[in-house]
Amino acid sequence: MDDTSSRAKQAICRWRDESGQAIVLSAVWMIVLLGMAGLVIDVGSWYRAQRNLQSDADAAALAAAQELPDDTATAGVMAKSYALKNGYTLTDSGISFSGVTAPNDSITIKVKAPAPTYFTKLFGLNSVDVDAKATAKADLLGDARWVAPITVNIKHPLLSGSNCPCFNTQTTLPLDKNGAPGAFGLLDLDEGKGNGGSTLADWILNGYNAALSLGDHSSNTGAKFNGTGIDQALDARIGTVLLFPVFDKITAQGTGAIYNIVAWVGFHLDSYKINGGNSGTLTGYFTTITWQGMPAIANSGEPNLGARIITLTN
Repeated sequence: MDDTSSRAKQAICRWRDESGQAIVLSAVWMIVLLGMAGLVIDVGSWYRAQRNLQSDADAAALAAAQELPDDTATAGVMAKSYALKNGYTLTDSGISFSGVTAPNDSITIKVKAPAPTYFTKLFGLNSVDVDAKATAKADLLGDARWVAPITVNIKHPLLSGSNCPCFNTQTTLPLDKNGAPGAFGLLDLDEGKGNGGSTLADWILNGYNAALSLGDHSSNTGAKFNGTGIDQALDARIGTVLLFPVFDKITAQGTGAIYNIVAWVGFHLDSYKINGGNSGTLTGYFTTITWQGMPAIANSGEPNLGARIITLTN
């Protein structure tokens, strides 16, 4: 009985020792797990802060690039303005310009901001710096979306005259026979022969819903701009900017007429007038624009008429 009692007491003591060790180990592991969870929360918050800062840098670069390559001073001011709106300060050292296909056609924004800590604050780390970098580039517009089917002659004095293109100057554009019988300045943007007035009206109102390249495009036959649908579309677009294709020559005649499109130009429409069935005018002014599409091919020879596309390059 004594031996049995002694062994029982020893077993109880060992169990108590092991139980105590398990409690200590559990407490240690709990601390480790809590620490890891806290670190994951902090790292996640830093990642979110960096992504938000990256979005802000992208927005600032895209906004500033709209002034390039002509006005780097205004581009810098615009970048700083966007930064302030998003709650951080952009210094001169965080703005740089470079030329890829033209001098000063790109802007790079570098920003840094503190991200708060939570768990790591226990170790005296109150914030962590996160940074972001964005480069945006301004290019001439190559393939263009949302084009209106009304052509403009490159020989217009405000496009090819002395010290031009000239923007924000009131002018008129003709709607009439443009150098070839049967060609009234309207394009079949989908290359279908003789689209009706309703299709042309939709393209004026909403733009052509596909990418349109430079080069040869078919004339639409007839003077369909005197139809009710086109008049209504023009009425709806007064006070807005349309993107017009600019041509330098017309080949063939009548139903086979082809316009050679060499560039795009923005036109702010103020009013229009239809003079019977065969002629009319649009009144407004040419303007610089940023548009949707694809950048022009480098050294393509496309004239710069103020239609540009802005893209993030990194």
